[in-house]
Amino acid sequence: MQQSAPATAHGARGPRARQPVSRPPVHGLYAITPDDADTARLIIRVRAALEGGAAVVQYRNKSADSALRHVQAGALAILCRQHGVPLIVNDHLELALTIDADGLHLGAADGDIAAARRALGAGRLLGVSCYNRFDLALAARDAGADHIAFGAAFVSLTKPDAVHAPLALYRRAQAELGLAIVAIGGINADNAADVIGAGADAIAVITALFGAADIAAAARRLRSLFPTT
Repeated sequence: MQQSAPATAHGARGPRARQPVSRPPVHGLYAITPDDADTARLIIRVRAALEGGAAVVQYRNKSADSALRHVQAGALAILCRQHGVPLIVNDHLELALTIDADGLHLGAADGDIAAARRALGAGRLLGVSCYNRFDLALAARDAGADHIAFGAAFVSLTKPDAVHAPLALYRRAQAELGLAIVAIGGINADNAADVIGAGADAIAVITALFGAADIAAAARRLRSLFPTT
């Protein structure tokens, strides 16, 4: 008798087969989770962001241990599927595969991009941080990334020492790169229009979203900055 695939920690039956056509677009408000050891509170906060219009969620928790990351990522995977929004896992390829996330995001020292693409398959998202370097963006594209992040666009409270990515870089990438472009770093409702106007397809936000008294309202305001078609 053929055995069914083992269930994952959040109840899913192993990674779903992914086809290239299923890869969702990266556009609009890209919510990056804050470090939060309270999983129930994290879910409430992310749900509010989704209800306000977040189009992508990245699970990022630099302070959690492996067990907590697994629990939180699994819970967020369920929540994001309920809202029809892709969940991207930061840094941890095996975690992304285990909880059947929609994608992975890698920094400069987080692993081999081409190897990650092979492991993810064609149907999952793969984003790469390229800081303020167009050459890194070209290399990421050639290795299989489908979107890249430039930043810091502005002074970042999360990473105050981050390098600055000028608006001209977004303009060049939009004209030459052929990938979705995510702006990150110090973005809020008062300055987001600048990077959107320069060519950013998405804005990645932590503090201006999850630090707001009303997360859903903050999400709606940030989402409203994107032109409607």
